[in-house]
Amino acid sequence: MHVLVTGGCGYIGSVLVPKLISDGHDVEVVDLCWFGVPRLSIPVHRMNFWELPVNGFDAIIHLAGIANDPSGELNPKTAWETNVLGTTILAEKANKAGVDRFIYASSGSVYGISDEVRVTEQSPLVPLTEYNKTKMVAERIIKSYSGFSSTIVRPATVCGWSPRMRLDVMVNSFVIQAMTKGVITYNGGEQYRPNIHIDDMTDLYVWLLDGNDGTYNAGFENLKISEIANMVADSTGARIESRNDVVDRRSYRLDSDKLFWAGFRPKKRVIDAIAELKVKFSEGKLKDADECYNLRKMPKAA
Repeated sequence: MHVLVTGGCGYIGSVLVPKLISDGHDVEVVDLCWFGVPRLSIPVHRMNFWELPVNGFDAIIHLAGIANDPSGELNPKTAWETNVLGTTILAEKANKAGVDRFIYASSGSVYGISDEVRVTEQSPLVPLTEYNKTKMVAERIIKSYSGFSSTIVRPATVCGWSPRMRLDVMVNSFVIQAMTKGVITYNGGEQYRPNIHIDDMTDLYVWLLDGNDGTYNAGFENLKISEIANMVADSTGARIESRNDVVDRRSYRLDSDKLFWAGFRPKKRVIDAIAELKVKFSEGKLKDADECYNLRKMPKAA
């Protein structure tokens, strides 16, 4: 299958692309490379959606965009232009070009705050931030097209090692704090966060190329922030400092039974990500660098 991956140099993309190639797909990557260019075995097209030709592709896996809440709040105009307008342009091009499949990386954060034990794909969307809102709107735009089969993925917070590492996501952040400072700091602690290992996240995108239209939650471990911190502390020997000065109110538990019923099975857990990141740190491959934080690099790149 001829597959276009937008954002193929990012945290998820740089793990996904080698898997797609290994699976026998003909892959092309487009990425503006704001956070550097990981070593991929194929060339990278450094262009935006306005310039991007999509003729001849069987499928598009759309990962590119302004990611996470702080990045969206930093420049809301850029977030809306990239995540919504850019996605609209890409979907319109795909529709006209006869692309068969369009897989979109949305976010589980579109549910906002929920006390439900099981937040399913039918639960109401209550986005709280500019980033959450752009993801919700982009979903609706993609669903409005009938010329291609579309799949919307609402991932949990991803954790684990990637060649384009991110340390501004919870598990990864706690591990680097523990390894470099010996202390893990967080606010609140009772908020629930769903999690998914990066290997399972990327395996899912490969799996979805075979079909399975619709909307899917993708989060297999719903843990309190305090529970994640304790897991990292137990593994590293770090101490914990809990504060309540600025509390992120988002709290939700993803139900991913729909994926299970469709046949997808995760293979790894948060504890695996913690162990793998510790090894990478001991090998000198995991470092607390600016390029691992979206917010630190975006003002310089945008």
